[in-house]
Amino acid sequence: IVSIDPDIIDEKSMIGRDDYRDVLTVTIDGDDSKDFDDAVSIKILDNGNYELGVHIADVSYYVKEGTKIDEEAYFRGTSVYLVDRVLPMLPHKLSNGICSLNENEDRFAMSCIMHIDSKGNVTKYEITPSIIRSRKKMTYDNVNLILEDNIIPDGYEIGYNSVKEISKKINNSFYTMKGYDVESDEAKIIVDDACHPIDIKAREQRTGEQLIENFMIVANETVAGSIFYKNLPGIYRVHDKPNEKRIEEFIKFLSLHGYT
Repeated sequence: IVSIDPDIIDEKSMIGRDDYRDVLTVTIDGDDSKDFDDAVSIKILDNGNYELGVHIADVSYYVKEGTKIDEEAYFRGTSVYLVDRVLPMLPHKLSNGICSLNENEDRFAMSCIMHIDSKGNVTKYEITPSIIRSRKKMTYDNVNLILEDNIIPDGYEIGYNSVKEISKKINNSFYTMKGYDVESDEAKIIVDDACHPIDIKAREQRTGEQLIENFMIVANETVAGSIFYKNLPGIYRVHDKPNEKRIEEFIKFLSLHGYT
């Protein structure tokens, strides 16, 4: 199904890709994450602005259109996330292997490299196929120790200064200025060793989570803008206007329970 060794990146296949392996790049995910499909790199520029790189695993290099693996992925449509496991759209060899941005491994990515000023404006950008190497698999809990408590967890010395500096520069810019507020409550189900639910807790949206959320939003806006202004075909998820009849039915339902 995959015509190249799925564990090794071939030197010839790097041709035409920008090499960001020397740029400090990390993944930041939850403690229970199994695969790592996005990474960020941060570099302070001479003019005081910073270069933000958002790198997404280049799955398309390994999953070619019309192959059996592509057909199966199309049939499944998406990975399914259960409370204690993931049923991946792609085989584990890909989703947890060569297509996962694992620590200290060379990986192919599609990278959105953006120069961002003190007000959160993207002044310059490039979208390019790349090769990257994540230097540290970070977790939100440990990043929050850095950002909120100024504590450096073991092994986090490599990214401490960059994470701290970027958090400082991004504060009160970006989407606090632009009026975005995408905070929402998400439930996390806690299970025992036999996979029986024993508790439900709200996932916390703390400084580290908000930081990565802002990074991903600005990357999405940059890519969408590039597609739009170049008149390229693109796929957007659009939420249609609510149906008036359904809203009326919902209001009636709420009123029966004493809510207005």
